[in-house]
Amino acid sequence: MTELATLAPTEPTAEELRAALDVQRAAFARGAPDYKRRLDALAALRDGVRAHEDDLVAAIAADYGGRAREETLLLELLPLYDQIRHARRHLRSWMKRRRVGSTWFLLPSRAFIMYQPLGVVGVIGAWNYQLVLTLGPLVDALAAGNHVILKPSEITPRSAELVARIIAERFPPEYVTVFAGPARVGAAFSALPFDHLIFTGSTRLGPTVMKAASENLTPVTLELGGKSPAIVHSSFPLPVALRRILVGKLYNAGQTCIAPDYLMVPHGSESDVERETKRIVAELYPRLVQNPDYTRIVNPSHYERLRSVVREAEEGGARIVEINPASERCSVENKVMPPTLVFQPPLDASIMRDEIFGPILPVVTYRSLDEAIAFVNARPRPLALYYFDNDHGRVNEVLERTISGGVTINDVILHIGQHNLPFGGVGASGMGHYHGLAGFLTFSKQKGVMVQRRWAPAALFAPPFGSRVQRLISLVLGLVRRS
Repeated sequence: MTELATLAPTEPTAEELRAALDVQRAAFARGAPDYKRRLDALAALRDGVRAHEDDLVAAIAADYGGRAREETLLLELLPLYDQIRHARRHLRSWMKRRRVGSTWFLLPSRAFIMYQPLGVVGVIGAWNYQLVLTLGPLVDALAAGNHVILKPSEITPRSAELVARIIAERFPPEYVTVFAGPARVGAAFSALPFDHLIFTGSTRLGPTVMKAASENLTPVTLELGGKSPAIVHSSFPLPVALRRILVGKLYNAGQTCIAPDYLMVPHGSESDVERETKRIVAELYPRLVQNPDYTRIVNPSHYERLRSVVREAEEGGARIVEINPASERCSVENKVMPPTLVFQPPLDASIMRDEIFGPILPVVTYRSLDEAIAFVNARPRPLALYYFDNDHGRVNEVLERTISGGVTINDVILHIGQHNLPFGGVGASGMGHYHGLAGFLTFSKQKGVMVQRRWAPAALFAPPFGSRVQRLISLVLGLVRRS
């Protein structure tokens, strides 16, 4: 790894943050980026990431104390590059004015929607996927023609500093700039009067960011987390479902906002779940400590939090099954957390209240699909929901009777890679959307425009309101009332 990822950032003051915002506002006022400049900006971002690809992989691995190169390529660089490709390919059509039909009583006027950039967008990224969750929103904001200020997460500082260096190499600060630094920088950042602010992080911090933004009436997109369930119907092959669930759950050692957070299986299948999970984990990760494919927990405090969550559940009567195929020593020192099943978890314990963010999977049983749906609906709305079933009727029933940020049927996590689908939470799991067209629209002002014709029948309704105007109004109201 080069020195690009090892330099310590200087913590900015609130005044410096505000000055950077003012500089970007002034630059935007001189002329918003046109189609060509937006294309060039997206290409510059792509090329900057590509030029430091090896550095980024190494920085992320160092931040964790161990994460596979292949995992970073697959889960961060591939979707980021493809998001840029998708935006560049569709940008011209997204920017076009969209003609809409005129309201009948305003004919022969015409109407259209034009899309304008908002101005300066603030992006607060998340540590677990520093690239795709910091630079992904940047792609959408640039495509919409905005200037952008980024705040990557301080929890993974090497990759945060490298992101800052890449942006500084490719963009002038009046267009895109980055401020790294501790959590207090994020607090000052969220209080800036941006034209839009997008925050990716915990449900606990979401209200704090929203409250700070509300002082400036800054619109926010909040990408939070929550308890994303994976429900397996009795008719679906359990080994197939569990393999797909465990692959997704154990990516990044479970430190994924849309990872399955608890498993729902038919009552009586617990022993099958335990047996199959042990087999599948042994195939995926024959060793844990001596295995570069198995990601470490990001830091000791997160590790201790996960241990306390499991301990609390066990004290509440849960049965804990740690899966450690080679019986290695997993500890806070090596930051290796073994995949862990938690059977009969206490529903009032933190393991069933809060997002886990680790390789721990509570197992909840149900006796009917109605019971499973009721269980999900009795809790805050999740960021994602996963349902395994090949019966289209039951699949539609689950889709219509539950509310979640997004859904993958018969697999997990993969809906986030669909650029034509909006991505975002609902309720406690967030608000607003981005990705693809949804992101372009989030960071654009959809300006409604009506063009009046030379002959304007609306003038017939102007005062004074004599008998002729009264008859016209009665005629129009009568037509509307009967429709």
